[in-house]
This record gives sequence, structure tokens and C-alpha cells, in this order.
Amino acid sequence: MNDDPLLEEGWRRLAGRSLLASAVKSLAIVAGVVAGLLRFLTSRDWPIGGIAAVCAAAAMLVVSAVVAYDVARLRTTRWRLTRERLELRSGITLRRHRSIPLDRVRSVNLRADPVARVFGLTVVKVGTGEHAAEGTELVLDPLTRHEAESLRRTLLRQDERPAAGDGPLAELRWSWIRYAPLSLWSFTGAALVLGALYKALDSFGAKRLATEAADGLWDWVTARPLVAVPLILAVNLAVGVLGAVLLFAESWGRYRLEREPGRLRLHRGLLTTRSLTLEERRLRGVEISEPLLLRLGGGARVKTIATGLGKADEHETEDAAALTPPLPRTLAWSLATKIANTPAAPPTPAAPRTDALGLPGHGAAPGRHRATERDAGEAAGPDAGAGGLGMGALVPHPAAAGRRRIVRALVTVAVLAAAAGLASWLLPWQWSRAAVWAIPALALPFGMWLAVESARSLGHALGRRHLLTRQGAVVRRTIALDRRGVSGWTITESYFQRRSGLLTVSAATAAGKGHYDVVDVDRGDGLELAARAVPGLLEPFLVREKK
Repeated sequence: MNDDPLLEEGWRRLAGRSLLASAVKSLAIVAGVVAGLLRFLTSRDWPIGGIAAVCAAAAMLVVSAVVAYDVARLRTTRWRLTRERLELRSGITLRRHRSIPLDRVRSVNLRADPVARVFGLTVVKVGTGEHAAEGTELVLDPLTRHEAESLRRTLLRQDERPAAGDGPLAELRWSWIRYAPLSLWSFTGAALVLGALYKALDSFGAKRLATEAADGLWDWVTARPLVAVPLILAVNLAVGVLGAVLLFAESWGRYRLEREPGRLRLHRGLLTTRSLTLEERRLRGVEISEPLLLRLGGGARVKTIATGLGKADEHETEDAAALTPPLPRTLAWSLATKIANTPAAPPTPAAPRTDALGLPGHGAAPGRHRATERDAGEAAGPDAGAGGLGMGALVPHPAAAGRRRIVRALVTVAVLAAAAGLASWLLPWQWSRAAVWAIPALALPFGMWLAVESARSLGHALGRRHLLTRQGAVVRRTIALDRRGVSGWTITESYFQRRSGLLTVSAATAAGKGHYDVVDVDRGDGLELAARAVPGLLEPFLVREKK
């Protein structure tokens, strides 16, 4: 680091090519302004020449204003890198001086949209391992591509020479795109497209045209419902599937996850490139996420549990903790094992029947069983599942957990039935009185399925390094949390849990969402699990029964 060229100069400027990029991006604002002027001036019968002159002047004014602002921003922004810290001075009217010690840098995120890529620019976000919403990210917007890459290597003290065991962990296989339609995009994509189209037509003064088209479509649907409804549903599904596939391709094109010396680096994106580098020693676990449709298709996603990656910035919609696109479940478990940096356990001939993840089959009979480290080594599945994370088969939760969920579902259906009865008495139309009863009628089978599936998904295990917990029906999540990252425990018992002899054990950690729960576990098993997971932390609060 002593020979790094970034240390040879003092305060440095941001990339001057930002002015060209800002001018190009301002054309989006110009389009909206010109559309508004066209609608306003044409309604007042202005001549074409006058309209063109006004629109051209407005466009030049917008571009000039954006470029002028960027000039002021660049002239008032400086950054420098010393041997101890990274500093940033910024602000046009309100001056700010941000400083991050180098020993607190935990992640470096590089991002370049299509316009920035054309001009060789990159936005650099330096994270300190805390949530971005707390203002702990330092953003250099933008640097040249070469400066950004050099700064990334310097901040993370990266050696150019790869160490043994480093290299690619996963690369994109376009066959994974078959999992893209297995999401809500397939059902909501058309509605989002129509909403965006209606807004665009409104901005260009064509709201009346959009309204007339909507009225004509409604008349056609009401006149021929048997033909129109299936056709609309089919078009909606087709548009949603196409949107999901395109979104997958743009977000995960050129995907590559690799291990550098002591770090993980994620690179992805076709149009907007994204590159995230984070220290492995700051990882606190992994999460296997299986939404319902993706689970039925045999897919899963891998997310990291790390400090500072619990959520994206407020203006971003992407999951900052996602490490993979949707991919096959067995591959997801294998990759999670590699990320957790724990060698997979060898197959055990006497292992119980497991599913493709190396986890116990959902048909396993529930019963009381204490999760011990001896149990964790006895039942590694043949695939890189829980056994690959140093776990055995997941311990199922008591039958009382399932009964609680069934009772809760029945109570919900009863409340909906009462509300439907009241509505049928108040509504004036005969057809609506019968229609409201469809709500509790549909809620009953869905609620029962949700209760049973939620109970079958519950499980936990304790391994050499990780605490594993699984829950969820609509979105099943399996969490492997590094026991060294657990800083405390929260034990909660609701009134109904106490009556059933159950409790919820929450492991507190500085990473991810801050806490991870083992839900509806037997009271004795839950306390024993917490005591064994982090020896000595819970012991002062436990009173053990003498045998």
C-alpha cells in the first residue's frame, strides 16, 4: 500500500467526464418538459415554428442547468486516501467532511449504468459494516473505471496474486433463466406495464386516448366475458413472463461470484454493471430463500448474512444481500457451503431419508428431540445440505406448533365468515350477497394448507460453527448463522405459546436483519439450544432441574 499511486497526491477531484454523462442523462428531463410544453402550446394554437423555438430553448435551458449544477458539485467535491483513512469533502451550500478509517472498511460496491459505462465512469460506495440508512456509506460519484478498481484493491488491501483455493465459486448458466417466471412478476408484470404506459400517455397529453381505450376494453369484457377474461389472463401471464425473463437477463447477465484473498466478489449486470466486494471474515452466515413458486420448480436463492447488507438503500429496490440468481436447490446448498467456508461432511450410510437438500423429508414425524452437537454429526445427507454446513438433519418442532397454526387459521376463517355474514345483510345487490361468501370459502383451504406447510417447514439444528433454523410456508427460509456472531438471546413466550409449552428463541447479531428466530420450539429444547450455541452466554439466567 505504501507504493500505491493513490497515496502520492493529496486532495483529488472526481472524474470530469461526469459533465458529459450528466448532459446525456438530462435528456430524460428534457423529454418530459418538451412533452408538457407541446400539450400546453398546441392547446393555445401556437404556430409550429414558435412551438419548436420554445421547446428548443427549454431543452437548452434544462441541459445547461443540469450541467451547471454538476460543475458546481465537481468544483466543491474533493477526496483523498491516506494510510489511515478515506476522506470526502462535498457540498455546494452546506459543506460536509466525511472520513472513514481504513480498518473499518467492510465492503466496496462499484456500479455503472449504461451512460456511465459509455464514458468509462463508475460510482464507488464504501461501506463500514453498518446499515446504509444510518449514513455510514461514503459515495464517490463518479470515478474513472481505472481509479475505481485501484481504489477497491487498495481499500481492501488486496494482493494481485490469487491464493490457493481462490477463484470462481459460481458463474451464470443461461439455463437458470427457466426459474425467472417463477415469481410474482409473472402475474403483476402486465399491470405494472399498463400503469407505466398510462402515466406516459398522460405526460404527453394523451390521457383521453388512454381513457377511451380503457372504456372500450371494459365494454368488450362485459359483453363477452367467457372469451375476454381467459384471453386477458393469458396476455397478462405472457407479458409477466416476458418481463421476468428480461429482468433476470439484465440483472444477472454476466454473473460471476468469486473468492479473492479473504474476500467475496460479486459481479453482474448486462446494462447496469454491479460489483460488490466484501470481507469474508465479516460474514455471519448464509440464507437459503425458497419462495413458493420457485420451491415448486426446484429452485432457491442464496443470500449472505453480513454487516451492512441487511437492506438496500432507500432509493434502491434490489436486495443488497442477494449473492445468486434463482438456481437449482442442490447447487444453492453447495454454494452456501462454500460461502460459509466449511467443508462438506461425508455421506453417512446410516443417515435418515432426506430430500434433495440433505434435509429431513417433510414427512418426518414431529417429536421432542434435543439439538446437540452429537446429533449434528450423525445424519449428514448425501447432498451438500445441512450436513455440508456441519449440521445433521433438522430437528422437527413439536406437534403443538402445528396445532397452534391450525387453530389460528380456523379462527381467521371464522372472523371472515362473520364479516361475510354482516356484509351479505348490508349489501343491497343479490349477487354481491352471495359473492362475499367466496372469501371465507377460499380462505379455509388456503389457511389450512398454510398452517400445515408452515408447521412442516419448522426445524433447527446446531453444528460445529452454525446455528441453523428454518421456517416459512409462502417463502421458506433456511438460515445458517455463525455462532461466533451471536451477541445475545431474546426469549419470548406469548400467552398461547405458554399454554402449549413453546417459546421463540431469537439470536441477536450485528449482521443482516439483526436477529434470527427459532420459532415455536419446545421450551426445554429452545433454552438448551441457546445455551449450547454460545456456551456461557445464557448460563447465568438458567436454572437447571436436578435429576
